[in-house]
Amino acid sequence: MPETRPPAASQALQNEVAGLIVSALNLEISADDIQPDAPLYGEGLGLDSIDILEVALVVSKQFGFQLRADNADNVSIFSSLASLTRHIAAHRTK
Repeated sequence: MPETRPPAASQALQNEVAGLIVSALNLEISADDIQPDAPLYGEGLGLDSIDILEVALVVSKQFGFQLRADNADNVSIFSSLASLTRHIAAHRTK
């Protein structure tokens, strides 16, 4: 199955989110190394629950909306860079 590329605006947002993740967690990879559909948690990027909390905090500050720890959708929201980017695009206030 060919990789689907998001529209340019979505691609720019996805790149920005990847950069935020790398910066917030001081990862020793570049933002370009994060595969859009690879899992963020556990296998894939290898983030743990504390890392996810850090990412949620940075995203909340950067985009002006709260990612709540008790949100039942968190597993799907943080399943990949692409899903996190889609969630941000739908809910951002800035």
